[in-house]
Amino acid sequence: MSEELDLQKAKQVYATIVHMFERNGWKFEKNEDRLMVKSGFNGEDIPMDCVILVNPKNQVVQVLSALPFKMPEDKRIEGAIAVAVANYGLVDGCFDFDMKDGEIHYRLTSSYRGGMPDASLFEYMIACALSTVDDYNDRFFMLAKNMIDISKFIELDNQNH
Repeated sequence: MSEELDLQKAKQVYATIVHMFERNGWKFEKNEDRLMVKSGFNGEDIPMDCVILVNPKNQVVQVLSALPFKMPEDKRIEGAIAVAVANYGLVDGCFDFDMKDGEIHYRLTSSYRGGMPDASLFEYMIACALSTVDDYNDRFFMLAKNMIDISKFIELDNQNH
């Protein structure tokens, strides 16, 4: 498929995402040049940001949600272990951890190469991302702030599976 056709298809996917946000009455910012939508949602404890990107080259949609704090330098080994523990039990998506700056974000990707997805896929992706981040953000935060250690993080994770 040519780059122009890839871009046309990506713009159709992006339009579906924008329409879904409008139909649901969700507040959002759009960036048509980058095929990106930004929004924020309230969870049980920590507000969650959500970015949806359409990638024409790879024909995928990504939902990203960065945690609003970073793992301190002296906790990054434990942070990496905690991310691995969390990812092991996830059904869809994953947490990414940057050892250089301590950033943790959740990423969920879906390909639209096989056809044009409808809004229900994007609603699922957002709901899955927000639910997963809401389940884990307080545990990652407590680990970052020395309120729990990695053993307690693992114990809490085991209780939820």
